[in-house]
Amino acid sequence: MKSWAAAVGLPLFFASCQAPDGAPPAKASPLAGPIGSLRAVDAEGRGNEQAAAAWETLSKAGMEALPELLGAMDGANELAANWLRAAVDAVVEREGRAGRALPVAALEAFLKETRHDPRARRLAFELIQRADAPKADALIAGMADDPSVELRRDAVGRLLSNAQSQQKVGRTAEAAAEFETALRSARDLDQINSAAMQLRQLGKSVDLSRHFGFLTHWKVAGPFDNTERKGFASVYPPEQEIQLAAKYPGKTGQASWVELVAADEYGKVNINDAFGPLKEATAYAYSEFVTDKARPCELRLACKNAWKVWVNSKLVFGRDEYHRGTRIDHYRLPAQLERGRNTILVKLCQNEQKETWTVEWEFQLRVCDATGTAILAADRLPTPAPKPTTRKPETK
Repeated sequence: MKSWAAAVGLPLFFASCQAPDGAPPAKASPLAGPIGSLRAVDAEGRGNEQAAAAWETLSKAGMEALPELLGAMDGANELAANWLRAAVDAVVEREGRAGRALPVAALEAFLKETRHDPRARRLAFELIQRADAPKADALIAGMADDPSVELRRDAVGRLLSNAQSQQKVGRTAEAAAEFETALRSARDLDQINSAAMQLRQLGKSVDLSRHFGFLTHWKVAGPFDNTERKGFASVYPPEQEIQLAAKYPGKTGQASWVELVAADEYGKVNINDAFGPLKEATAYAYSEFVTDKARPCELRLACKNAWKVWVNSKLVFGRDEYHRGTRIDHYRLPAQLERGRNTILVKLCQNEQKETWTVEWEFQLRVCDATGTAILAADRLPTPAPKPTTRKPETK
């Protein structure tokens, strides 16, 4: 029989009651029951009454309970994590008013365990910062490659600031080295652009397309019909089988596969470059991705048109929406890469609208891990020379 802890998915360090090597069972935490009640709450409102009662108990815990409360956020859903964060806040406020100090050493140990939930680790860092700002500053200096994107952002911000200080006093070589380190570690668009701009001003080359992991070499087929927006649900031949030498009945005559290279450094693949500015049309973009090992990944897509994405012939996701705005990494699609050759197919539909702002028929897609770190294909081709552009990447 599963324990209650296993049933609600508590981390193993809460669920375990059996000590190793036949030693007597460890004493269960008195907070395990209330923590389990909080973690059982769901978005449909089930478990709210029990969670409220559990929160009352947890909010009366002492400062020494903070690592346990933070650890309970591992694997918790968003609602449960909010309950737990509120419990942490309540403990800190009540115990602080009573003059009790935050357990900085225990919080530091928790922070350094990168397996913990990024939200919990960020909260642990903020508590350390409240209690001992110099220690927090020293800790963040070593987090430029942290799996928590929020903590990494603070560390990269520090690198950028240091580089700018070096630049102001004429130490350009040192500044360039700091900017290069910042760029390698940066995962947020504003910091990436800031580091890239500074490096270019210092005469350094920057390959943003490679940094992001954008796929730049595609085969595209089309145009197929999308009259009355029926193309999204229609199954055209490329969805059934990829035959790059094949020719198909298309919207305006014969449809076939043609090469399309994205020379935009932010990975924009412009379907209009292949077929012209068509309306009520559907196209497919196909690319292959070779990797030396099987691994989970994220496909991060931006597209203003209706779209679907397949990986290795399996539909990952799709959106039947048009011209609602987009930005880099607008959609994050978990996927699985297999060892060797992987296939990626994107379906893109243009609707009937004629306004100038509806002409764009393009997408950008990159392969990365959950932190946004690029996963590069083993056979990645050189990045195409970027075309001159005055358009900035969209962030909203």
